[in-house]
Amino acid sequence: MKASKSIQFISQLVSLVAILCCAPLAWAQAPGTTAPTTPAAITPPLASKPILDTDLSGTPVPSPESRAKGDPDGSLTGNVSDITVADPKKGLTISDVANQVGQNKIAINFVWTLITGYLVMFMQLGFALLETGLARAKNANHTMMMNMAVYGIGMFAYWLIGFAIQMGGVGAVVNLGGTAPLSAEFTATLFGKPFGLFGQHGFFLMHKGTYDVGVMVLFLFQMVFMDTGATIPTGAAVERWKFSAFAVTSFLFAAFTYPLFANWAWGGGWLSALGANFGLGKGYCDFAGSGVVHAVGGVSALAIAMILGPRIGKFSRDGKPQVILAHDIVLVITGCLILAFGWFGFNPGSTLGASGNGNLRISSIAVNTMLASATGLLSAMLYMWIVYRKPDASMTGNGFLAGLVAITAPSGFVNPVGAAIIGLIAGVLVCLSVAFIERGLKIDDPVGAVSVHGVCGIWGVISLGLFADGKSNYGGAWNNVNGSVTGLFYGDASQLVAQLIGVATIIGFVFTLSFVFAWVLDLLIGQRTSAKSELEGLDLPEMGAVAYPEFELKSPS
Repeated sequence: MKASKSIQFISQLVSLVAILCCAPLAWAQAPGTTAPTTPAAITPPLASKPILDTDLSGTPVPSPESRAKGDPDGSLTGNVSDITVADPKKGLTISDVANQVGQNKIAINFVWTLITGYLVMFMQLGFALLETGLARAKNANHTMMMNMAVYGIGMFAYWLIGFAIQMGGVGAVVNLGGTAPLSAEFTATLFGKPFGLFGQHGFFLMHKGTYDVGVMVLFLFQMVFMDTGATIPTGAAVERWKFSAFAVTSFLFAAFTYPLFANWAWGGGWLSALGANFGLGKGYCDFAGSGVVHAVGGVSALAIAMILGPRIGKFSRDGKPQVILAHDIVLVITGCLILAFGWFGFNPGSTLGASGNGNLRISSIAVNTMLASATGLLSAMLYMWIVYRKPDASMTGNGFLAGLVAITAPSGFVNPVGAAIIGLIAGVLVCLSVAFIERGLKIDDPVGAVSVHGVCGIWGVISLGLFADGKSNYGGAWNNVNGSVTGLFYGDASQLVAQLIGVATIIGFVFTLSFVFAWVLDLLIGQRTSAKSELEGLDLPEMGAVAYPEFELKSPS
């Protein structure tokens, strides 16, 4: 009897616990069944009350005693006492807070742009290692020296002349606080429309008020981009280029060739205005420089390589290309990886900011850059593996870089699938292009610079006109045309037309100007070293010292 009562008691207890546990779930999931009630009277909203300066006076701050004990968790550091007060007599005001917010936004953009600019400068080392590794050991000192000297020569010319031509009329760069002094663009009127041709403010970074903090950030970032373009011809001309001719060519490139096209694309010039003037999409678009940097450098390299002619022994008497082996593939692959790392400054940094105006898209740009490099590497490796039975390391590296070059222009405007496709095509394209330039055109390009940067740079410009998906939003407009950049596959064929006009300008104007400069220099001082110096190696004749003095280097008989 007692056992029966105990069992009954336990059963009732379990049921009670079950009811108590399940009831909250029932209350949460089931609608209420209480009787309807009369709705309460609606309380009118409180009138908005402006914040006054006096409201800020009582804002609590950490006491000196608490700060003296340290701040291990960071909860006391960074508070209202860190806001700059314009007038200590008035104390903290709303204006002080608003100014601090604005300055913080611009400071974030300054820091982002400067740091990404430093990454782009680091790419110079990648180019130096890549080109030196693909050259022969007897030319290593000469090749490294060109890659170092182009930085100083190019920067000096750009500071004197090039920056003003490129950006002297760009107008206000909002992300950098305005850059108001860069306000003079020389224009010509054609077809009743203004055609911007070159900037006029900014020589020596002192002219017309350009001694300005925002202008300085823009100069640094644009300078390292220019220097990337100036480095490209050294790869195509390696092992036979006079150092004196290289130096003059680098100066001319940084002062005139690069800045003119860059002005038309990025400095408020006529290519960028194709949308506003003629309704062609958003005008010529090139987010980070497939055209402005890489294709311009690539076609300049082509012009110089054509004037120089091939290295001795590169082609047999019947015109068949001969293999000239790289001396250090470890340097080549190291250089490729350094360049890929620097590209995280190249593409995401081209927002010129990380705060406001759609700049959070830096995450998409970085991922697009990674994806295109990966698919470019894979497609080049597989192509070489299938066609030549070996996954050639140097061509795989070129495919890696080809994907990066191609995604540079569209990186800010395409989705990840588009980025992967763009890189995939670039990896195969670079392999086909290297073979055609060498076997078909009989042009000697020791590192494949024309194919990687010129051909794949042009593909990047065109791909933007195809794959831009219209989802980007950088302040609601691009090149003074409202809306987002949209390519052919997403409904705007006119954008592709603008891109093709840009390509025609690179081939027609930039190549011609580069060829004329190279031809005149060849007449005046000569472009090519003597046959004796070339066979010996350029380290001793041109530089006065060899790169590897402990090694015995033998010239071919």
